[in-house]
Amino acid sequence: MILVNLLPHREAARKRKRELFFTTLALAALVGGVISGGIYSWYQAQISGQMDKNLVLQTEIKQLENQIKDIAGLQQEIAALRARQTAVEDLQGNRNLPVHLLDELVRQLPDGVYITSMKQENQVVMLTGVAQSNERVSELLRNLGNNSPWLTRPELIEITASSVALTARDQRRVSNFSMRVALVRGSDKPQQAASGALPVVAVPASGAV
Repeated sequence: MILVNLLPHREAARKRKRELFFTTLALAALVGGVISGGIYSWYQAQISGQMDKNLVLQTEIKQLENQIKDIAGLQQEIAALRARQTAVEDLQGNRNLPVHLLDELVRQLPDGVYITSMKQENQVVMLTGVAQSNERVSELLRNLGNNSPWLTRPELIEITASSVALTARDQRRVSNFSMRVALVRGSDKPQQAASGALPVVAVPASGAV
């Protein structure tokens, strides 16, 4: 006896293919969803970790800023204290400067040199006087520049020749001069000693400058 299959086998084959396709598609979608979820979770974990690090850094930055403000305040206080200390030292040192000035002028004036006027402006003293010769003025400049611990940087401003009548018949030539010299404060003396003596302006042997 011969059996004949009357079922539409082609339609059944197409149905099986469709079912296999949809099953494969569903599995692919499921695997893709799992992978996407894993990647998303990993990125979220990285972002959360970085945010935590940023929060820690911001906290430390604020602490450092507060410390910097404290240090700046301390530096200002130290600068103010140093300024006060310097002012007090200057006052103490300047109090005795007139005494040192007069004492040094008496010590350093050569014979034949006479001071006629003296004027002080801050640390600079203007001297005007009469000398028997230009050589005496040169000697005074050398003494003030090299031998005095309280006077420094002597500078000749002007020197002119003139004559002085001692009697009706006795007239002598003299040199009128003006110069400036700087006073050394007590706080500046170590610096002067370290730098050494400064050069002194020479005076010509005769004639006007």
